[in-house]
Amino acid sequence: MKRLPVILSLIFALVATLLVACGSPNVAQAPPTYTPDKVSEIQRYMVPIDKARERLPELGSLIEKEDWIFVRNFIHGPLGQLRGSMSYVARTLLPNDAPKAKTLSEDLFGHLEKIDAASQENNYTAAIQQYKEAVGDFDAFLSLIPGEPES
Repeated sequence: MKRLPVILSLIFALVATLLVACGSPNVAQAPPTYTPDKVSEIQRYMVPIDKARERLPELGSLIEKEDWIFVRNFIHGPLGQLRGSMSYVARTLLPNDAPKAKTLSEDLFGHLEKIDAASQENNYTAAIQQYKEAVGDFDAFLSLIPGEPES
């Protein structure tokens, strides 16, 4: 009877050693990457976004001229479809980049809404400040986008 606890503890030690030794190793997963197909898909959706960025200085010029009617027209016209494209692209980015892209796109549209409000009040100072912040957020968003797929 005195030997039973000693024998049981030896058996438990052997079983534990066996389980640890025979356990499957943790296989390190490769970090997610963009496939060429995914990059091509993102680049297709980037066409209207890139065009909007190319035209963004026009908004700055309209603000400089204090042409408030055309400022509002520009925000609701050429930049009007930007939200949908940017939202789609933000959702298709890698898990590390997607939340940042979503936040930047939301910030960009917040700035555009504030420019619109400032234009209704003929407030040059607020409009130009929001424009500068919008450009910064737009460029930060674009920096998260993967380049052209390699052939």
